Amino acid sequence: MTPTLLFSLDEYHQRLERVRTAMRERQVDVLIVDQTDFLFYLSGFGISENMYRACVVPLEGEPVFMLRSMDELPFLETTWLSEYVGFSDWEDPLAVLATLLERKGWENQRIGFDGDSYCMTVNRFARLKAALPAARFTDFSGVLDVLRACKSPQEIAYVRRAAEIGDIALSEALAVSGVGTSERDAAAAVSYAFMRHGADSGRAGPITQGIGDAFLHGNLHSHPLQRGDILHMELLPFVNGYSARLMRPAIMGEASREQESIAARLLEIQDRQFAAMKPGTVAREIDAIARHGVLDAGLRSAFPNITGYSLGYYPQSTPHTSDFTRIFLPTSEWLLGAGMIFHMYVSANGIAFSETVLVTDDGIELLTRTPRRLAIV
Repeated sequence: MTPTLLFSLDEYHQRLERVRTAMRERQVDVLIVDQTDFLFYLSGFGISENMYRACVVPLEGEPVFMLRSMDELPFLETTWLSEYVGFSDWEDPLAVLATLLERKGWENQRIGFDGDSYCMTVNRFARLKAALPAARFTDFSGVLDVLRACKSPQEIAYVRRAAEIGDIALSEALAVSGVGTSERDAAAAVSYAFMRHGADSGRAGPITQGIGDAFLHGNLHSHPLQRGDILHMELLPFVNGYSARLMRPAIMGEASREQESIAARLLEIQDRQFAAMKPGTVAREIDAIARHGVLDAGLRSAFPNITGYSLGYYPQSTPHTSDFTRIFLPTSEWLLGAGMIFHMYVSANGIAFSETVLVTDDGIELLTRTPRRLAIV
C-alpha cells in the first residue's frame, strides 16, 4: 500500500532528527511517545486512545509503532513508518509494549517518557516500570511541545487554508443571523460551510450570546436573539488536523454607542499588540499591551485569562481543545519566533475579536481576513 503523506519524507526525517538530538542531550536511548499530537508529529498517524498505543523511538534505526490490529489499515494509509506491532483487543497493551522493548534489546536502556502525557497515567507508568526492572526511566516532559512550536511551510499552508474556510463560514453565519434568529442558526451555517469547503469536520466552535466578561466558552442556545443582543462567534476550522481560529461579534439590529465604543477601543488595543509582535520579543511584553490596555481603559475590572496561545495540529480525540504550549501571560518569558502561529484575542462586555496570527521574519501576518469591525445584522 502506498501511503498518502501530509508532509514530505524529508520533513518527517527532519522531525525525527530533532527529536533524536533532544534525546542525546538528555541521555535518552529509547523514547516512548504516546500523546496523540506527538504521535502525529512523528509518524503522520494520530489515533484516539480507546486503548493504549505508542511509538518507540530509538537513537538509531526506524521507530516502531504499537497499535490495535484493527487500526493497521488507516495507519498504513497515512504513515511513512514501515515497522509496527499490532495487538488484539484482548491483549494488554502495556505487556505488548514491554515485550517489544525486550525483543529489541531495549529493556535495560535509558528510556524516555513524557510525564505530562495524558496517555501515560500513574498506573500505566508503574506497570511499565514493574515489567522492565532493569530499565532507567528519564522524564522527557515538555520537549516535544517546544520542537513543534515553529511551523513548517506545509503546516502553515494547512493553517492558512483553515483560516480561509473560517472567513467564508463567518460570512455565511452573519448572512443568516439577525433579530429573531438563534445562536443555533449561526452554528448550523458555520458547520455547513465547513463541510462544503473542505474542513475536517462540521465542529463550529463556541457560538453564544455575548454577556459580561466570562462568555467566551458559553453554551449554545436556541432562544431567539433580541434587538441589541450580541452574538459571539468563535470559529474553529480544521484542515488535515491544523486549526485556525477567529472571533467576531455581531449586534442584532442596531448597536448602541457604548457597544461601538468598546469595539473600537478593543480593536485599537489589538492593533498596537499586533504591531509589537516580531521574532525575539518577550511574550509577556505582548501580553501587557492587551492586558494593560483593556484594564487601563476601564473596559474590564479584572483580566484573569491569557491573551493568546499556540495554534497548529489538534487531534479530534484529546482532552486538550487548545494548545497551551506557548501562552501569553504576565509571567511568560519565552520569545516569539518566526513560524509560530497564535490565536490572539481581546474581549470585554460581551464583545470579542480574535485572529490567527503568523509570526514572520520581521513582524506578523494575519491569516484570518474577515473585516475587523463590529457587525450589525
